[in-house]
Amino acid sequence: MTLLIAVILVALVFEYINGFHDTANSIATVVSTKVLTPRLAILLAAITNLGGALWGNAVAKSVSSGLVHSEFVTTQTLICAILAGITWNLLTWWFGIPSSSTHALVGGLVGATVATAHGNWHAIIWNEPGKNHWWEGKGILVKVIIPMITSPLAGFAIGFVVMTLLYFIIQNWRPRTVGLVFGKAQLASAAYMGFSHGSNDAQKTMGIIALALVAGSKAGTLESVPQWLEFLRHPMIQSGGKEFIAPWIKVICALTMAAGTAAGGWRIIRTMGHKMVRLQPIHGFAAETTAASVLMVAQNFGMPVSTTHAITTSIMGVGCAKRFSALKLSVVERILWAWFLTLPVTGALGYAFMVVARQF
Repeated sequence: MTLLIAVILVALVFEYINGFHDTANSIATVVSTKVLTPRLAILLAAITNLGGALWGNAVAKSVSSGLVHSEFVTTQTLICAILAGITWNLLTWWFGIPSSSTHALVGGLVGATVATAHGNWHAIIWNEPGKNHWWEGKGILVKVIIPMITSPLAGFAIGFVVMTLLYFIIQNWRPRTVGLVFGKAQLASAAYMGFSHGSNDAQKTMGIIALALVAGSKAGTLESVPQWLEFLRHPMIQSGGKEFIAPWIKVICALTMAAGTAAGGWRIIRTMGHKMVRLQPIHGFAAETTAASVLMVAQNFGMPVSTTHAITTSIMGVGCAKRFSALKLSVVERILWAWFLTLPVTGALGYAFMVVARQF
């Protein structure tokens, strides 16, 4: 029981760190364009994150049952997986590099699960196609690898197209009018971004907590819990013939993420809003609308994609529509290296942590 509680606490620590790591990405543009002050942006992000976290269930179910076989997962596995993600998040946050918390968590989970299974790679669900469409299937390939490639490409391409269309629309507008209109429009796009971020990112930790409780229930850990902890025995609920994550898990994860948002993230905000490309409200509106749409589509298909990848490549696309030289390629190169290394590094960390944990 102690280990199970430890998993939940470590998962919430990860969510807290995700708050100042990934949520910083979601509010970076609205702060950098000075449409909102940091405090108001945090308040907006907290409210919309909570709403998004309570919306939908697909991503949480993918993490809890669609990536690894639960019979190979123990409470130690999950602690090691989350610690791998936390380690990578803190490292990239320290250097102000907007890497993916999503892929850090997935990499850690894969590595720790393989270690738990003593090197048996069949512990991972690689690809189980759906009955009607391939995207309805589950597994690392469908839910992680393909979206990891397509979502950044979509963010860049759509951001470029949206910004190009906006330039065409405003070509005869006065600069003051552009600033006023899109200063207000960016409030809506920032709220949309916060909602979509909550609907995708907060659900990943929900899935981990649900997976831990399901594993604990199978192992008999929860048979003797006191009455006031009875709710732990029911991480999944049935409604209308479908299975959903329990509301208490959703609320606690969303509130933890909001608290993390309030704690920091300004290193990443500076990278996103100033170092890559200088943003005005119209650019922020285009980038946020693009990234939020990519996240909402992914959430609908239960794909735990990266908020970081979506918003960063959207900003790149918007910057290229402005002019290619607006992008600072040295910063972009650092970000791409972080993306490339996230899965293998966190996988190795998760594996190593689990090997060490088995010695005790």
